[in-house]
Amino acid sequence: MAKLRGKIAIVTGASREGGIGAAVCRALASEGASLFFTHLYDYDKEINPNDADGNWPDLFAEELRQLGVQAAHMKLDLTVPGSASKLLDEARQAVGLPTVLVNNATYSVDADFRQLSESLIDAHCAVNIRGTFMLSAEFARMLEAENNAHPSRDVCGGRIINLTSGQGKGPMPGNLAYAATKGAISVFTESLAAELAPLHITVNAVDPGPTDSGWMSEEVKHALLPHFPMGRIGLPEDAARLIAFLASDDAKWITGEIIHSRGGFE
Repeated sequence: MAKLRGKIAIVTGASREGGIGAAVCRALASEGASLFFTHLYDYDKEINPNDADGNWPDLFAEELRQLGVQAAHMKLDLTVPGSASKLLDEARQAVGLPTVLVNNATYSVDADFRQLSESLIDAHCAVNIRGTFMLSAEFARMLEAENNAHPSRDVCGGRIINLTSGQGKGPMPGNLAYAATKGAISVFTESLAAELAPLHITVNAVDPGPTDSGWMSEEVKHALLPHFPMGRIGLPEDAARLIAFLASDDAKWITGEIIHSRGGFE
């Protein structure tokens, strides 16, 4: 149970106790990886006011340390230019050179064609597209520079794992900006994987399907359940187990894949 011992991982968007980001951090830490996670209380307070806690990141970092790993965190707004470089610098200073990046942070506001606006599109693009793209590129450039500076240490072999939401599996009416920007991540994943393969940096994306991470009402759960042939709705831990596998050496031959891990949901 220590396949990631000695690894250092960055997980963005780990802001809530019951979220996918928190589950991913726990899964990676349980396999021995040290963690640097990001959070944004202002966004959480707006989207999930009943589940936002400004004190939670400190408590969560201590929880992770109880697993015998290093853990640190920072508030990060990916819409701010230069945030990717700032995050990587902070992570290196706090816990060391990261070789695993999980792009979990997202921006999502429901909007159909009547509600779509320039500002709403820009807000989705700033986080889901620009934030993910620039953080992935800066992360890869950092590992390449480190490898060039210390070729005998073979510091490459990194992992980039993105989160998608089933774009390409079917239409998502009422969620146009989110669907389009998350769909762009799938295309980016496939092309970036080809570019980074010579560096032995894998790039994959995980689509966890509808996941009960705190946003589902009982009505939503009731409507979704018949579409899960396994008889239950997806949990954050389901996605976290797959991401922990993709972060490990066992997955070093897997790259450029969009993995639809949805429990058979249709």
